[in-house]
Amino acid sequence: MTRTTPTTPAYRRLSVEERRGQLLEAALQLFAHRAPEEVSLDDVAEAAGVSRPLVYRYFPGGKQQLYEAALRSAAEELTLCFAEAQTGPLTLRLTRALDRYLAFVDGHDAGFSALLQGGSVVETSRTTATVDGIRRAAAEQILVHLAVERPGPRLRMMVRTWITAVEAASLIWLDEGKQPPVAELRDWLVDHFIALLTATAATDPQTAAAARAALALEAAEGPAGVLARRVIPVVETAAHLL
Repeated sequence: MTRTTPTTPAYRRLSVEERRGQLLEAALQLFAHRAPEEVSLDDVAEAAGVSRPLVYRYFPGGKQQLYEAALRSAAEELTLCFAEAQTGPLTLRLTRALDRYLAFVDGHDAGFSALLQGGSVVETSRTTATVDGIRRAAAEQILVHLAVERPGPRLRMMVRTWITAVEAASLIWLDEGKQPPVAELRDWLVDHFIALLTATAATDPQTAAAARAALALEAAEGPAGVLARRVIPVVETAAHLL
């Protein structure tokens, strides 16, 4: 009778990029739910199943370097949230983009708050620039969807104001225990965009042209049509009072 000896899986040495990615993923998971100053290198090492010296080997700058690298990785993911095919009604594109963005916020609650609110002991000019880069990239993506080749200051201001509102609403949503339900928050933010767009179009010809082109693709039962039917009676009532 032949006895077989159990074999253990062969150890596979990770490449430099694989190991670095593993450490970044562990750090991101920790930073997602804890403020940066509450996460130590020992925490990262334990989460990744490695030693503290190994973390230092890949991030000789220590926690600051690791945090900045994790922040850049999160920034890339956030920026991609607003990347959307330029087909179909604008409100549906915004809906899909916001679904991805709010899913990120939901999954990185404490880290998202620390990232955008600042005040962290590991905050530097580089981390501030990274966060500002997210906002600018998101605004540029929205301008692409509006199909304006050379957007003027009023249109740019309107889009960047909306991005700021999305950011602020996300932070308030976290502070309010993630209420209202995320789908309601998303729909309200889409309504907010339509309202800002039409209000700016009233005094800016370039925005008016972009609004006409965008709204021409909307369905009567889509977000823009539903909002119009809700708002028109309010506006008509206000007009009678003037």
